[in-house]
Amino acid sequence: MVSELCKILLIEDESVTADLFKELLFSKTPSSLAQGFSFELTTITSIRAGFRELQEDTFDLVLLDLMLPNCRGVEALVRIRETHPQISIIVYTEVDDETIVIQAFQNGADGYLRLKNLDSDLLIYEIRSAKERQSYRQSLEQRQRLAQQEKEFDELASLANLTTSITARMFGAETLQESLPEIFIELMQTYGNLLDLALEQRAFRVEHPISTHLRTMADKMGFLKASPRDVIELHTRTLREKNKDVTLAKAQMYVAEGRLMVLELMGYLTSFYRKYYIGLSTLNIATKISQEN
Repeated sequence: MVSELCKILLIEDESVTADLFKELLFSKTPSSLAQGFSFELTTITSIRAGFRELQEDTFDLVLLDLMLPNCRGVEALVRIRETHPQISIIVYTEVDDETIVIQAFQNGADGYLRLKNLDSDLLIYEIRSAKERQSYRQSLEQRQRLAQQEKEFDELASLANLTTSITARMFGAETLQESLPEIFIELMQTYGNLLDLALEQRAFRVEHPISTHLRTMADKMGFLKASPRDVIELHTRTLREKNKDVTLAKAQMYVAEGRLMVLELMGYLTSFYRKYYIGLSTLNIATKISQEN
């Protein structure tokens, strides 16, 4: 049977306490609660070194001494929770202090241990419980984010429907997706590639001519008599395709970058039509003057 590896970071400045945790986790007669689990323990003696370790490696759980030197009460817990919201954190103390325990749970602790009378069963139970609580919280947050994304897509779709009658009068009854499906797919591919470039630009701080490509794209859509509804349909369909089979974090990045890109594309399309109608009005005036003369 394959065991689930749980990588634990122990932040503890007392070697006696560190040895206790090591003994309880790797006992020759392991707790029955450890069935299906294996553990990897890294011990760090200061909160500063702990933060450095969290930056350099990935851990499933942190065991944190609330009485570390140079760290007041739950301050270390708050800092870890702010910078590493996805990690499980179990705090512990040598003595009972109800006030600090309440503060710890209020500030994001997933579990609490009192060192006195601590045994292997209690430690493993708290580790499993903390991971389950963190997993439930992440699942809940993921559902909430997905619901928010769907709400945003629905709002964009509603906005697209509001423009339908105007679109029908100005540009024809059919959308680009309906009248030119192959070209619409090409536009989706181009827009999707620009989203990837936007993510790369954000992650690696490189510069890509995204705005230039968006302007070119808007001009092409203008020549095809695209409407605001077409822009919104292009945006929402591309995002739905890009968000298939990606992590929640990457899906959120696509949505965040997409908000800016769709506004920029819409702006360029508006600018195209403004220039087009100004040019057309100038031509009509010139023609009228020529006929009068």
